[in-house]
Amino acid sequence: MPRRSRRGYYVEGDFVPAGSEADREFRAEIKGTEAQSRTERKHASEHLQEIGEALETLRADLFDGLPLPDKLREAIVEVRRLTHFGALRRQRQFIGKLMRGLDDAELAAVTAALETQHAQSAEAARRLHEIEEWRDRLIAGDEALTAWLDAHPGTDAGRLRTLLRQARKDAESHPPEGPARRQGRAYREIFTLLRAQAEGEEG
Repeated sequence: MPRRSRRGYYVEGDFVPAGSEADREFRAEIKGTEAQSRTERKHASEHLQEIGEALETLRADLFDGLPLPDKLREAIVEVRRLTHFGALRRQRQFIGKLMRGLDDAELAAVTAALETQHAQSAEAARRLHEIEEWRDRLIAGDEALTAWLDAHPGTDAGRLRTLLRQARKDAESHPPEGPARRQGRAYREIFTLLRAQAEGEEG
């Protein structure tokens, strides 16, 4: 049985992008006919248009390296400039039409770039969430401070202790449900310090 992913599936170890020529051939082989139903054609077309819309948000470094036809590349650059709903809809339909002209290698490259961005975005979100958890643990008690400094010995410990004392004072002077507890300057600066330390170690 093929293993499915979000935008395609694997057959005997090879990735088959949904909506590609290989996808159509595989489906035809399973059904015993090369004729594609109207519903299948509609779904494939919609899927390719969705991929085209996803390309609008692709980072420049990933987008620039894609092997796209010039007309499709220009259409995607143009849609990023549009703001009127009607113009956006028409341009996206045009992009969807151009997407149907991509060969399997081009479509696989597009899929890989989108997956790369998604994975990197998810990892960045996970790291930010981890820093937020550390900040809250540090404000809650000194046990976390020892653990953080053991894991990140390059941290400016004096600065961090000062910020923690201030954040705890802010928390004591405002009710737990008050917005000031999470909007204090020290609270924000702790996050900035922790994030800079963690990212500096990674770099």
